[in-house]
Amino acid sequence: MADEPVPITTPIPVILPRPRKVEGFSQEHWRTLFALLDAVTPSIVIDSEVTDSQNQLRITEAQCLEAYEYTKKNVRNAPDYENFKAYLRSRPVNTPKYIEYTKRFVGHLPKSSQKDLGRLLALINTQVGSLLATGYRLPVQKQPLHVREAIFQSWDHSWIRVFPQVASVFMIMGKLAFTQFNPLFRELNDYTDATEDYKPGPTFDYKFMQFPTGNEPATINVDVVIVGSGCGGAVCAQVLAEAGHDVLVVDKGYYFPPSQLPMDTEAANEFLFEGKSVLQTDDRSMTIVAGSNWGGGGTINWSVSLPLQGYVRQEWADAGLDFFTTHEFQRSLDRVCNFMGVSDEHIRHNHGAQVILEGARKLGWHAKACPQNTNGAEHYCGRCYHGCGTAEKQGPAVCWLPAASRAGARFIEGIEVSRVLFAKQSGLNKAIGIVGKWTSRDENGGFQAPESERIQRTVKINAKKVIVSCGALQSPLLLMRSGLKNHQIGKNLHLHPTIGVRATFDKDIRGWEGGIITSVCTTFENLDGKGHGVKLETSVMLPYVLLHNHPYQNGLQWKLDALRARQMNNFISLCRDRDAGRVYPDPDDARPRVAYTTSAFDRSNLLVGVVAIVKLCYIQGATEIWSGVPSIPSFKRTKPLSTDVDAAAAIYDEKNFDLGINDPDFSAWVKLIEKTGLNSPLAAFACAHQMGSCKMSAKPKDGVVDPKGKVWGTENLYVADASVFPSASGVNPMITNQAIADYISSGVSRELKSGGLRASL
Repeated sequence: MADEPVPITTPIPVILPRPRKVEGFSQEHWRTLFALLDAVTPSIVIDSEVTDSQNQLRITEAQCLEAYEYTKKNVRNAPDYENFKAYLRSRPVNTPKYIEYTKRFVGHLPKSSQKDLGRLLALINTQVGSLLATGYRLPVQKQPLHVREAIFQSWDHSWIRVFPQVASVFMIMGKLAFTQFNPLFRELNDYTDATEDYKPGPTFDYKFMQFPTGNEPATINVDVVIVGSGCGGAVCAQVLAEAGHDVLVVDKGYYFPPSQLPMDTEAANEFLFEGKSVLQTDDRSMTIVAGSNWGGGGTINWSVSLPLQGYVRQEWADAGLDFFTTHEFQRSLDRVCNFMGVSDEHIRHNHGAQVILEGARKLGWHAKACPQNTNGAEHYCGRCYHGCGTAEKQGPAVCWLPAASRAGARFIEGIEVSRVLFAKQSGLNKAIGIVGKWTSRDENGGFQAPESERIQRTVKINAKKVIVSCGALQSPLLLMRSGLKNHQIGKNLHLHPTIGVRATFDKDIRGWEGGIITSVCTTFENLDGKGHGVKLETSVMLPYVLLHNHPYQNGLQWKLDALRARQMNNFISLCRDRDAGRVYPDPDDARPRVAYTTSAFDRSNLLVGVVAIVKLCYIQGATEIWSGVPSIPSFKRTKPLSTDVDAAAAIYDEKNFDLGINDPDFSAWVKLIEKTGLNSPLAAFACAHQMGSCKMSAKPKDGVVDPKGKVWGTENLYVADASVFPSASGVNPMITNQAIADYISSGVSRELKSGGLRASL
């Protein structure tokens, strides 16, 4: 009898390649960098237990006991004293995984950022430079740990703008690495990268095209080539393949089956995200997260499936795009939702979702459940940000692309498309295909071998129609590389800026369990009467996302707060931005660069959302709240939570009257938030939605594509992704993106069929 297959109980690890070599970085650079990172999350020990006076922070036994008593008071399931001391003493900075991660992180930074970092590290490694930058003559790497920590504190509170920004860079790097590579942090917070009952969902057997080594381009002829396998491209593939057309989908990313998902953070950064990490706007005020893999953003996004709102549809129609108020657009919305099984009937809300729903009820606001694209599954999963291991989330790689394959579509992974090919026709650029460089997997089917040791081949694809679906960051860059000169390309970029509010509660939450966004408060979504405002949502709760920007006063405070991660929730004020930026290619390596500063108008709306969220958290019993507003201290609840018994007693005894959000201490703190605002250059925003950089318009001068998705001034070239949005959607853009792709690809199919009929006649 054949052996039974061994069940998979944890995701199969994806082996990483070696970190890239960082030009100009010597061993001195690295030693200085690690000396700084060591001070962010320092090893803290009692005086009598010091073993490394250079690299440990000393505290007295009394200070340690005080910190432990604080922890026991504030942490459910607090560790025993020995484990607590071991946690404070932990120092992952000297471990191989921490070192490799940091070198990989720096290696993925833009060249300009690497150079800036290298110059700073070189400067503070000299006596004169150290004196100027830190106030100490001795170079940083030779300073004892308490001095290095003091340097961070002085930078963080400096009135010279550059120093807090410099401190923030190192703090984020240190916190990211600590939360990933400190086993005690994970153990004490009861966090694992996959659920305890992990069982991978089914894998689709993609038959990706392969090419032998060769000097001449490999040539393929198709009806339609689609560049990008994300939410837009995948829908186009399914629609066109099922209509009987010869379809080829290409993507620079690679496919990873459910058995390899969710990935750990380091692998996810390497293989799932644009830029192999987070991106930042040029002013470094906003972190941008975008997908880059087989399935695109649909692999890393969450299950929330909100349709475009009526007032946005009307706004777009008023701009000359009548389609958005037609019943045909509604049919497209319905088709994509039905295909993925979008529903709000099978949701089990986690704690964060309940805070929004129940808190809004208590405050008289409007909140609702968010439909999910999980095809009837409850999908109580908070880790889909690193890929869905259950395959319950009906993303492109699970739902749309398999359907396209069954209808005959073909696929190429790992191909960087350099440009669209054109021929002149009646003064217009007629798209006739694309060309790009394909890179194979290594001989083991992975990516451990460097690209130079894998097969690389130029591939030319001749096509009757070309659909660009690379997303709002990459689609405009492909059009630029292809020689198109429309000055609107890359402009009108909307990002849905968000700011986070974090709170602890007196219960074991483990916020990384459960759906990431299953509820939303919409009371503040139309603050100006023109559709601009904020939605209140939950957010991903993976520890490194939760804590990388958590306020920092000193290493002890941050480590103590990090022990409460399992009792925290993070909420976001998500803004439908009125004002836009642009995307353009980096002059060094052509990666996307984003020029975008959140406007005063949009910041004021975000602040309304911040104030609303802190009220939700307070009314739902938060014990400590961090507003996300720079320089504002956290609010710590000093009065005990009222109970139903207290409420009943209040009827007869005015002393028990529950003031709720009118509590004087809380009200004063809220007024401080409102007075301070978000105009500080240190205000940190985040973005997971990119839209509008190939704007759809009724007239050529106003946008990049016409109302049917065809690029103005061209023939046979279309864009079908969130980049064609005329403005920000105001909702998580997946459903809108897919409905527009359904419409555009249906039009492409009609053109192909009518063209074939004319040719036969």
